[in-house]
Amino acid sequence: MHPCLQDTTVRGSVSPEAASLTAEILAGETSFDHAIARTAAHLLSDPRVEVVGIALTSFDPDETTSWARLGGRAWVREWTTPGTPISMLPAPGAGAEAALTMPWLSRHARAGGAVLVDRDLLPPEGAQDRDELRRIGVQAVVGTVFLSMGEMFGSLSVASSHAGPWRDVLIEDLRLLTSAIASRITLEHSRRAIAEAIEAGTEAQLAYQHFFASVGHELRTPVSSILGYTEVLMDEAGHSPAEQVAAEILRDGPAMLRACDQLLTVVDSLLGAGRTLSGDDQRQGVVIADALADVVHWHRTPALTAGVEMQVDVDPTATAWAHASGVRQVLTNLLGNAIAHHHATGGTVHLSTKRLLGESGQALVRVIVRDDGPGLDGDQIQHVFEPFVRYAGAGTKGSGLGLSISRTIAERDGGAVRGESTPGQGSSFWLELPEYVPPVA
Repeated sequence: MHPCLQDTTVRGSVSPEAASLTAEILAGETSFDHAIARTAAHLLSDPRVEVVGIALTSFDPDETTSWARLGGRAWVREWTTPGTPISMLPAPGAGAEAALTMPWLSRHARAGGAVLVDRDLLPPEGAQDRDELRRIGVQAVVGTVFLSMGEMFGSLSVASSHAGPWRDVLIEDLRLLTSAIASRITLEHSRRAIAEAIEAGTEAQLAYQHFFASVGHELRTPVSSILGYTEVLMDEAGHSPAEQVAAEILRDGPAMLRACDQLLTVVDSLLGAGRTLSGDDQRQGVVIADALADVVHWHRTPALTAGVEMQVDVDPTATAWAHASGVRQVLTNLLGNAIAHHHATGGTVHLSTKRLLGESGQALVRVIVRDDGPGLDGDQIQHVFEPFVRYAGAGTKGSGLGLSISRTIAERDGGAVRGESTPGQGSSFWLELPEYVPPVA
């Protein structure tokens, strides 16, 4: 063991206060936030501790007003003794880049806890840790992590502005309380997951009811039109001369064909979505550049006819974790809309990719389809993902299902389809999917 770390292989005993608090936390007799605050108060009662810091990742506190948000990836909070000169939080407005990282100590903390007695004794490979601790005035620190079933939910640490060994009872209290909080996080995480699943199920049921009601309406309209015109023509055929019947067919036939065409468009959209959602392919690493190459090839003729230039500027290494057929289906819908709904005089559709991090720190790949067409206003963009909502001109074919189905396909793979638009300047719609992470050999 390195001399900068305190030997904790010989286990000591915990304090009665920590044991009682642990039982209370595990029994769920207090809220999660209150349990955290009680833990911090107990650790601060040790005369050596000047600061208690807690970070939560992949898990949100119940009440966020007392916590600081770091780059959308973590919540942090600290408790301090009066008059202490040190603080482990970034300055207000400093951003996530100012947060402590301490890579050398973090590695030891994940392996069972890091008990640093003097920052100045850190090895050369711990130079970044030493610089960060010196910047905030911390000389000694004990760090642990909230770990459950291999997943890390955050960390708990105590710090002092003076070097020296830590009391064994404090270390054991910290270990015990960290384990209790990790167990409580696991329980709360499961409860929230169940609640979210129930809520999602309710929303899905309402969405399906609305969807099928809309489908029924959209199918009934062209079918009623076809039946109505057919009944009139059959009646005319039984009571009118052939010349008059022929004239009636020429008059009403185009309307019947338009109704049949609309009916076929809706049915094709529904069947295509069914095939994509129930396909046999599994989630896999989908190279976005390859998927876009196929989609762009399929749209070369429609784009040429519409006078629309397609510009592709994508990262050749960007790879999503998704169903390959679903990715191509969504990109087909987005690109097809951008071309079909463009200015009559043509224009440009630009396709690009972007890497980003989600709220939980998950790596994402975003595929953006941007056009310089007529655009949509604020009210239209709010409703554009609803089934059968269309804002295209009367001469533009479509069922109004493309964006709604695309969103469903993306959400199946843990992604999303969103958009923004400015009237007269164009629209941007994008597909967002989890980034593929190759397995470690």
